[in-house]
Amino acid sequence: MQTLLITILSSGVLSILGMLLADRFLTERIAIAGSLAGLHLSHNPGVAFGISFAPFVQMALILAALLAIVWMSRNVRGFLQQIAYGLILGGGIANIIDRLPDGLVTDYFQIGAFPVFNVADSCITIGVLILILEMLVWRRRKM
Repeated sequence: MQTLLITILSSGVLSILGMLLADRFLTERIAIAGSLAGLHLSHNPGVAFGISFAPFVQMALILAALLAIVWMSRNVRGFLQQIAYGLILGGGIANIIDRLPDGLVTDYFQIGAFPVFNVADSCITIGVLILILEMLVWRRRKM
């Protein structure tokens, strides 16, 4: 359980720090690999991939998803699941904190035509991928 809490705190703090730095210093796009990848400040009113709902509905969905993850994380089986749930919860909490003042999430990583994203989004995605891979490996071992 200690790994879970450390992962929540570290992913949350890194996500919020990234958002604060982007808001403060990113005034124009910075190319990392030409037009393919770069840092580009964007403020997103929507949820995943910019999909938007009415503000009340959107916040209710976000909080419901976060509560579902908290509920599922109470039965973590091992180190990998603690890391995965910690990344998802830390990233989710950071995005909620970023959204509170103005209803917008600060995004700043741009790769190709993919929607602009942030560290919190990356944490959530990596956490979900870890859970999926762990589930597939666990299911395969049971066969």
